[in-house]
Amino acid sequence: MEASQFKSDQYVKFCPGCGDHAICMALQKAMAQIGIPTHQVAVISGIGCSSRMPHYLNTYGFNTIHGRGGAIATGVKTSHPELSVWQMSGDGDCMAIGGNHFIHEIRRNVDLNVCVYNNRIYGLTKGQYSPTSPKGFVSKSSPFGTVERPFIPAELVLGARGTFFARTLDVDMPTTVDCMVQAHQHKGASIIECLVNCVIFNHGTHACIADRETRADRSIVLRHGEKMIFGKEKDKGLALDYSQGIIPQIIDVPADDERVLTHDATMQDPTLHRMLAMMGQEGDTTLPIALGVIRNVEAESYDEAVNQQINEVREKSKAKTFDQLTQTLEQWEV
Repeated sequence: MEASQFKSDQYVKFCPGCGDHAICMALQKAMAQIGIPTHQVAVISGIGCSSRMPHYLNTYGFNTIHGRGGAIATGVKTSHPELSVWQMSGDGDCMAIGGNHFIHEIRRNVDLNVCVYNNRIYGLTKGQYSPTSPKGFVSKSSPFGTVERPFIPAELVLGARGTFFARTLDVDMPTTVDCMVQAHQHKGASIIECLVNCVIFNHGTHACIADRETRADRSIVLRHGEKMIFGKEKDKGLALDYSQGIIPQIIDVPADDERVLTHDATMQDPTLHRMLAMMGQEGDTTLPIALGVIRNVEAESYDEAVNQQINEVREKSKAKTFDQLTQTLEQWEV
């Protein structure tokens, strides 16, 4: 299949230079690579710049109300498990008004693919700070700097017992497409944090890793089964430092050094996954920011469990249809 098959006839209204353009293109490329027919895909969103996505994809789609994309997506997947369901949301839509839906779709492990566009600002409503804005961030709603501590999406996902978490960057198309393909293949709640730039209200928020000159040294793309090597010369590796507990550290060594960690995204214990996901957060520049699929473990999905339960109850019940069920209930005439 071709990516063009997933493009709708709607004019894309993201601002010129917005990182959302890249995520939209990556999703179209990923869907083509997956090879799923357009009529077997449903794209659900809430409200926000990212939530315009259902209009730009030639698939089924539903633009819901603010923060409720997760609830609608859960209903779609549970009632139509044959569909590939994608939820598009932003750091405000998903983690503020929609926060409760977000953590519970993760906890339930609903087989959804959730792209969280994180530009650390409310863009559509013109520049208020969001749940992921750093402490001290000056915005229209925090003119003297916000005093709040931000959510770190990875920490929230793992705290809700997430089975799949990936992080990608708007200017890294190959990694974004790969994360989306793996998210589709995962049976359960697949969360992709998409680091995107808002050129109007928070330009350069991810500049430390988006800039070509610093990206190789400030970020590491994790791949399951491969050594954790990064840097312009591929001469840096991640190891564990046991001198002050168990923390990641950078060592300058050749790629075959046995101290360099090999990424295992399938470990049930989330301890190392959390360490990797938390690197480079809250202004820490001592460790690189981890991109790629960080966690990918198997667990029963909510929609599978619900539909299995329905089938089991149906097998044991004498009433096979709704009409038959109503005939078994108390009835009266008015």
